Amino acid sequence: MLETYEFLTTENIAAYLASHPEISSVIDAGSIVDLKEVGDGNLNLVFIVKDKQGKGIVLKQSLPYVRLVGPSWPMSPDRARIEYETTMIHSVAAKHLVPEIYFYDPERYIIAMEDLSDHKVWRTALNLGEQHFGAAEAIGEYIARVLFATSIFGAGAEAHYKGIARAINPELCLITEDLVFTEPYFPADRNSYLPENKVDAEAIINDKQLALEIGQLKYKFMTSTEALLHGDLHTGSVMVKSDTSGKAISTRAFDSEFSFYGPIGFDIGACFANFYIALARATALGRTTHADYISALPEELWRAFEKNFRTLWPSRVDKRVFSDQLLEELLDQWKVDAIGFAAAKMVRRIVGLAKTSDIETLEPDLRIGAARGVLRAAQLAVRERHSNTDIPSLTQKMRKIIEEVQTSGKK
Repeated sequence: MLETYEFLTTENIAAYLASHPEISSVIDAGSIVDLKEVGDGNLNLVFIVKDKQGKGIVLKQSLPYVRLVGPSWPMSPDRARIEYETTMIHSVAAKHLVPEIYFYDPERYIIAMEDLSDHKVWRTALNLGEQHFGAAEAIGEYIARVLFATSIFGAGAEAHYKGIARAINPELCLITEDLVFTEPYFPADRNSYLPENKVDAEAIINDKQLALEIGQLKYKFMTSTEALLHGDLHTGSVMVKSDTSGKAISTRAFDSEFSFYGPIGFDIGACFANFYIALARATALGRTTHADYISALPEELWRAFEKNFRTLWPSRVDKRVFSDQLLEELLDQWKVDAIGFAAAKMVRRIVGLAKTSDIETLEPDLRIGAARGVLRAAQLAVRERHSNTDIPSLTQKMRKIIEEVQTSGKK
């Protein structure tokens, strides 16, 4: 049975804000002049509210079902609590890289947070061919800071165990387990693709080595509790703001409702995957300069992650057996894991439920080749990671595959 509570609407938001005087300095509930619903995601309602002074606030409300599908797919709205708690925890380690939270309403599952409408969703910016220099570096820093802080290294054993118990998120983890690690590798009802890509989807299903690799990655996803992940980190859950030269002056990670304690390589791999998907789009559109820019993003993110994690390492709680040599081995393994998780995410976004606008907004004759390139690049990466973790060279191999299979109406 679906949980019942009042949903936010454009008609009741002013009264709702007026009932929360603690945010009177953030927005004047008596002078609302602009209010729009911008929740283009798969799960929630999201409103941006502005007053006549130009001050704004964002209200995000979890629905008791998956918005993409409707009430036929019920889901606990408690995911709002998880996002609220994770954002607050992550803000301790990386306050400048997450939105400010004003309050959480546990009765109606509403998070009130900072208005970032002067930023752009990074996926949207990439789709438009924009370059925001430094954004990947900022997200690498975010991943390092929040994952170190919530790992056994930064938090210590007792706090780490208590964190794991608090952050159990089985419902949303199950979505990832199904949509990322299971359904794309079988003829599942929720899979979809262009008719011309049927051969590519069948190649994924028939790839036994790929299935084995995905099984290993799924096992790690389900059993590893290294740190408090964002859980759904991609270019659609990052906001960017740049100066006139294209330098990113503000980068924020948001939408952490899939958060849980999991393998450190997962968030990194999710970002890699979306960079490679963006690369397929740029290639399809003939944007060579933009493709060059995107090709550098995976290495930029990894380099920033590694640099920041190394910087934090000397502050680890227990130095007795957690040696510098252990760090080297962990970094090596996390990179292998990240490339594997990237491959899983790439396949999911092409074949499975909940795709990306990078590919879906291409004309069908371009989309065929872009989708094919993403799938074949994923098949390469999941194998190559065991012998080659040099990200620039791996990226160039993946880019070559994407270029070789691109299609257009002229052909």
